[in-house]
Amino acid sequence: MITEEALQEAQEKFKALRGELGKVIVGHREVIEQVLICLLCQGHVLLEGVPGLGKTLLVRTLARALGLEFSRIQFTPDLMPADITGTLLLMEDEAGRRHFEFSPGPIFAHLVLADEINRATPKTQSALLEAMQERSVTVGNETYQLEEPFIVLATENPIEMEGTYPLPEAQVDRFFFKVKLSNPGLDELEEIIVRNTAQAPYSPRQVLSREEVLAARELVAAFPVPSQLYRYASALVHATHPDSELAPTAVREYVEYGASPRAGLSLISGAKAHAFLSGEVNVRLEDLQAVFYPSLNHRIILNFKGEAAGITPEEVLAEVWKKVDINALR
Repeated sequence: MITEEALQEAQEKFKALRGELGKVIVGHREVIEQVLICLLCQGHVLLEGVPGLGKTLLVRTLARALGLEFSRIQFTPDLMPADITGTLLLMEDEAGRRHFEFSPGPIFAHLVLADEINRATPKTQSALLEAMQERSVTVGNETYQLEEPFIVLATENPIEMEGTYPLPEAQVDRFFFKVKLSNPGLDELEEIIVRNTAQAPYSPRQVLSREEVLAARELVAAFPVPSQLYRYASALVHATHPDSELAPTAVREYVEYGASPRAGLSLISGAKAHAFLSGEVNVRLEDLQAVFYPSLNHRIILNFKGEAAGITPEEVLAEVWKKVDINALR
C-alpha cells in the first residue's frame, strides 16, 4: 500500500539526488534520468559513447551520492572470468592447516562499471552477464549472492571496433536500456572546462541510503498502470516483428528479428520509474514514450538490406511509434 507521504518523500529525495548529480555532471540530463530508471527497476545499462564523455564520472558520482560501493572493471582481451567474479585461494592457518578461502572479485559491488565490455573474450563476457542475470556468483561448489541494489553499467566504444568481440544479440537483450551519450554542446563544453580547471572539483554529498533506494524500488513496482497502456506496450513490441499485422513498412523491409518480450517488461517498468521521477502518482502515455527508444533500440536486429541502406534502429522505431495508434487498440 503506497501512502502519499512516503511517495512524496521518496520523490523529493530523488529530485535532490538529480540536483546533486547535476553539480558534477554537465548536461546528460536524459542519460542521468535513464540510469536512475534502471536503478529503480533492477535493470542494467549499456552505455554507448566515445571516450571522455564522463561515463566513469557519472557512475562514481552516483555511487557517492547514494553511499553505495563502486567498482570499475577495464575489459581487455586477456581478462579472465575469475578476474571478475573472484577465485578460491589456498590459505594456511596458524596451526599449519591448509584450506580454500574465497576472494571476491570486483563484481561484488553495488554499482559496477564494465568499461569497454566488447574488448573481452566471449567467455569473460558471459561470466559478467551470468552474474547480471542471476545476481549471484558460483565458484566451486558455493554460490555467493550479490547485495542489492546491484546494477552493471557496461560501456561500448562505437568508433574503434578493431580487435573487439561484439556482444551476441541474446546477451545484449539482457540490458534494460541502451543509452547513447552525445558530445556536449558549446556552452556545456565551456562549463566542463571551467569546472575542471578554475576550481577544485565538487565532491558530492550523500543524498540517499541503500535502504531508501530499496524502499523506492518497492514504491515504483507498485505504481498503477492503466490497462490500455499494457495493451499499447504489447502492441509496440509486437509491431517490431516483420510478420506482425501491426508492423509498418520499414519493419517489413529492414528488420530480421523484432524485440523480445523483455522489451515489453522494460517499457512498463521503465514507464513506472519515469512517472515516479516526474513526481506523478500513476503512469501516463508520455512516460511510456520517454522510455520507448532506450528500451527497444538494442533489441531490433536489422537484415542485410537494412544494414546496406544505412538504416538505424531508431529510424525503424520512429515508424513503429507512428504506426501503432493507442486509440485503435481494443
